[in-house]
Amino acid sequence: MINGIKDKTSYCKDCNFFAKKEGKKSGPKLRRWYGAPDLLPKDGSTEKLDEITEEEEVRDAVLVTDGDSEIGQMVILSLIVKRIRVKALVKDKRAAMEAFGTYVESIAGVSNDSTSVKKALRGVRAVICANDGFVSNIEGWKGLEHVILLSQLSVYRGNSGIQAMMNSNARRLAEQDESALMASRVPYTIIRAGLLKNTPGRQRFSFEKGCATQGSLSKEDAAFICAEALDAVPGKGFIFEVVNGEEAVSDWKKRFAALMEKSG
Repeated sequence: MINGIKDKTSYCKDCNFFAKKEGKKSGPKLRRWYGAPDLLPKDGSTEKLDEITEEEEVRDAVLVTDGDSEIGQMVILSLIVKRIRVKALVKDKRAAMEAFGTYVESIAGVSNDSTSVKKALRGVRAVICANDGFVSNIEGWKGLEHVILLSQLSVYRGNSGIQAMMNSNARRLAEQDESALMASRVPYTIIRAGLLKNTPGRQRFSFEKGCATQGSLSKEDAAFICAEALDAVPGKGFIFEVVNGEEAVSDWKKRFAALMEKSG
């Protein structure tokens, strides 16, 4: 869909299907699904979207970091289905706007640029970090209601030999992210997922302690869980593991409440 992702997959929860689309067709089709008109001017100008000051904005949006990534796009689509105001930090603003239309406010930037991060956080009530390496840049997070981190730390800790060496930097970033969240004053949820795979979603789950070290989780299910976790705001912090397993979950609000009670 954006920036070279080969498997251009979009998640539509209401329709209960995944639509495979080729190239630029994905953007117009996505906009038609949700009734949104074309947004981007022919000259690519987006200045008017940037004129709103922080003081004028109400904190009602959810920011998705690394919105260009495959898992980031899946999270965005899960939020769109829930009719949530979405902002996304992306490298290619025009491509993101062509893909998601009026349902996403895209901010060009990277996680280590404090200026773009500060701009992205305007009007944001919650942040979903679907990839490692963003949470460490925690300046300006005052006022956030909830930060959700999709972490692969359990997977990295379970690696050994050459695989452990190859993932050493990713493990370091994941450890930094989790440590930064735990030290912050922002309510947080850390979802320690099993190895993320390109398998069909809407599977069953396991939340047993230690399951993420050896198990796996569909990327589609991971994105869905991130979106569902938004309303389960903990008093301080909440950490749980999840992989695809045998448990069917019909009420995520009750399931999160049970997990919080167990972890507390």
